[in-house]
Amino acid sequence: MFKRILVANRGEIALRIVRACRELGIATVAVYSEADRDACHLKMADEAICIGPASPAESYLNIPRIISAAEIGNVEAIHPGYGFLAENAHFAEVCRSCKIEFIGPPIESMQKVGDKVEARKIAKAARVKTVPGSPGAVTDEEALPIAQKIGYPVMVKASAGGGGRGMRIAHNDISLRTGIKAARAEAAACFGDDTIYVEKFIERPRHVEVQILADHDGTVVHLWERDCTIQRRHQKLIEESPSPHIKPATREEICKAAVRIMKTAGYVGAGTVEFLVDRKQSFYFMEVNARIQVEHPVTEMITGEDLIKWQLRIASGEKLTLRQRDVSQKGVSIECRINAEDPARNFAPCPGVVTHWKPPGGFGVRVDSHVYPGYVISPHYDSMIAKLIVHQPTRAEAIACMKRALEEFEIGPIKTTIPLHLEIFSHTTFLKGKVDTGFIE
Repeated sequence: MFKRILVANRGEIALRIVRACRELGIATVAVYSEADRDACHLKMADEAICIGPASPAESYLNIPRIISAAEIGNVEAIHPGYGFLAENAHFAEVCRSCKIEFIGPPIESMQKVGDKVEARKIAKAARVKTVPGSPGAVTDEEALPIAQKIGYPVMVKASAGGGGRGMRIAHNDISLRTGIKAARAEAAACFGDDTIYVEKFIERPRHVEVQILADHDGTVVHLWERDCTIQRRHQKLIEESPSPHIKPATREEICKAAVRIMKTAGYVGAGTVEFLVDRKQSFYFMEVNARIQVEHPVTEMITGEDLIKWQLRIASGEKLTLRQRDVSQKGVSIECRINAEDPARNFAPCPGVVTHWKPPGGFGVRVDSHVYPGYVISPHYDSMIAKLIVHQPTRAEAIACMKRALEEFEIGPIKTTIPLHLEIFSHTTFLKGKVDTGFIE
């Protein structure tokens, strides 16, 4: 096991990693921007190093500064968390060249699954259906006949995309041309790569993903699925497990498909395989997230497994002691992402000072957050300020528990998504488990 690692992230995930390390006896070095100098995870880490101004480009995305901090901190490994550099193969390569372990998948498999076009090829090799579309990257001229052949509506996607960026829906030739230009421009700005491909837009699907763990010896196990259908702008708001929609036979099939994909990719560590599921229970591979995800607590609650600790163990060379027969789903877990946004104003970000902070508690309630009274929400970073997770024996009990916890959660004076969550948890369509990805709109 590692003796000392650097946490190359901020917010609740940085705090989550530091806590897991402390329980495993691992010393931690935290990095922070000038905007985060009062972050609570800095007090828990063994050492804290400032890496630059508030702008992510000059701090959390600045590879030379993070590597310099790792060398000053004399660490053996770097945990990237999620977002920022977590899926950056170049960063992983720099870590390797500096003899620092990157706590994530091997560079080669990260490059394969990180490119959506290559990931689709891996899925096909693993005998998993992909959404009908272009066989690979396309030029603007090639996109039109492909879209006409598979039929509108289609989705234009950035090959290097993620987080809902570089994606546009097209319903005809005119909107396709417009969508391609917009997707390319956004992809170039966000990822430095304007490569796009085209695929059939599955109408009214559910978004279901499978959590996996894989070790260096080729052992791959799944930790069941999470339903992430409730989204806005292709970004998740609510996640739950088990999925209330899919049948037991589909659940088994989709989880086995995820394992085949990750074995084919030579994946190591914690990762997630994402699928679209249509109304007839047919499922199609979407993409692989080569990192820990925001919604990992949902899986932890239903399986009893600490995914961050497993990441650390696997990266240090330990073998998976879990076997598939040992991993069962116990009860129902639901997570709400609490964002500092105003849903009434098209989810406009609401930065500012949190003067009032009273999180909920009680049986089966977990709050993952880095916020405290007096915390300043910066306009430079993602607007998520907390994750509220519940775990109960049944879905009805989990929904009742979540409603009570949301009502108990007091945050002020900033606007948050809590009122929207309460509205969703009282909506008949959600209660029946019959939502699709267009539910919020």
